[in-house]
Amino acid sequence: MGAAVPRIALVLLGLAVLVSLPFVLDPYWLRIATGILMWAGLACAWNIIGGYAGYISFGHSAFFGIGAYAAGILMGNRYGLPFGVALLVGVVAASVVAALIGWPTLRLRGAYFAIATWAFAEMLLQLANILEITGGTAGLTLPLLLDERFFFYAMLVAAVVTYGASYFLLERSRFGYRLKAVRDSEVAAESLGINTTLVKIQAFVLSAAIPAAFGSIYAYWITFINPTSVLGAYIADQMVVMVLLGGLGHFWGPAIGAVSMYLVNRIIWTEWANTTAYIAILGAVIAAVVLFLPDGLVSLWPGTRRLRLVRALARQMGRLSPRTGTAEEKP
Repeated sequence: MGAAVPRIALVLLGLAVLVSLPFVLDPYWLRIATGILMWAGLACAWNIIGGYAGYISFGHSAFFGIGAYAAGILMGNRYGLPFGVALLVGVVAASVVAALIGWPTLRLRGAYFAIATWAFAEMLLQLANILEITGGTAGLTLPLLLDERFFFYAMLVAAVVTYGASYFLLERSRFGYRLKAVRDSEVAAESLGINTTLVKIQAFVLSAAIPAAFGSIYAYWITFINPTSVLGAYIADQMVVMVLLGGLGHFWGPAIGAVSMYLVNRIIWTEWANTTAYIAILGAVIAAVVLFLPDGLVSLWPGTRRLRLVRALARQMGRLSPRTGTAEEKP
């Protein structure tokens, strides 16, 4: 109990600082802070399926896009529904889709699951390009709200709920212990009576509902969306890189990775935006961190438990049968 008091005080202090940011930052830096909150939440969502469940997904942009299009369609001129209703519909729709997609795809492992999720996201992208309800390649326009503080606080609430729910569900509940058991050894987890299929689907649904919420807020924030802006592969790619950069499977890893990558990205882009040099510089920075800090930036914290999930997942992918996509038994 005594060790928990300083942590709680630190969290409350951090929240107080975040709440006060709109009153001390200029509009430019407030937008950057809003973007950091969004990406921190998205990275946390991916860490649920990638870090805690051990499944590498390249299709999480699909759920972000579902939330964005729910807001774009329902808040548009045709329906004119309130933002809260659109956000709720987006979260429910993404959860249902994740459950339906997760039931067959979570039977796969390693690269096979990654390819399946990537293919699903690409399918949604192509559908959004041709469907009339999504506006096709012309996109959709949402109602204009010129209030940066509203979107900052909306992202802040979503991020706090995301990390709060993740902490209690993954670090302090039986569900989290079951999920980690499935990640470490699915066969052993089943022998202990754990319904591994149900646990994996629940984790996948949770990791899909969060991006949908952020996608709805993002669509309302930028007021215009098209298939590439909310369903592009770069969205899922950045989630993956931020988690690996911060620390895969660590609770604070996604937040550290998101803050570091987004800030460095903005600073480098500001200095070298007139050339393509900023892409090479950012890539070199990320490569250096991955090379010299394989456990991510979180390993710099004194006393942090060193993680080896990246290598464990790589070994697991190497044990996959090329014909069936199932793990081969080793003597």
